[in-house]
Amino acid sequence: MAGTLVLGGLCVVAGWLFPWAAIAPGALWVVLVNFFRDPERVPPEGEEKLVSPADGRVADVETVREDEFLHAEALRIGIFMSVFNVHVNRAPLGGKVVYRAYRPGKFRNAMSAEAQSKNECAFVGLERPDGTRLLVRQIAGLVARRIVTDCAVGDDLKRGQRFGMVKLGSRLEVYVPESVPFRPMVAVGDRVRAGASVLGELG
Repeated sequence: MAGTLVLGGLCVVAGWLFPWAAIAPGALWVVLVNFFRDPERVPPEGEEKLVSPADGRVADVETVREDEFLHAEALRIGIFMSVFNVHVNRAPLGGKVVYRAYRPGKFRNAMSAEAQSKNECAFVGLERPDGTRLLVRQIAGLVARRIVTDCAVGDDLKRGQRFGMVKLGSRLEVYVPESVPFRPMVAVGDRVRAGASVLGELG
């Protein structure tokens, strides 16, 4: 809202004094509106289907050690969001928020390996009624400088429900414990949409 008012004012002033100069703030306003777009999404049927928490490209699918919340080996699916993607984040599965944490850090390129260990990030741990747990991690990037996480411990999130945003390009990760039967359905390079694309299916 503030950005729209500022850029709108600049367009008016520039258009009045130097019409050609109104192009720059006008273009910035278009970029701003495009970034904050929030389309409706309908998750596919089947609560066992894990949906993507973010729009973007699958950057990695690998087994790693996760000691923030799960304290176990887990399959990590990393998704890179460019500045052109929708940046609203959605719950991959329905469940209760049982863990929340924030870690300050650097702002390296979200595609680099260094970003995963050193960048600013936030964690959301979810637990399903059957006890299945998974972790979602929001990671800031080179341009992204603010992580928004609109949920608290005790909240019940529905699959595909909005829970936050990482502004201006970043990375989202989902961790599924290796002990949980899970069949991944995406590969590195696949394009996914938050709340709509299926990352895999719980057994």
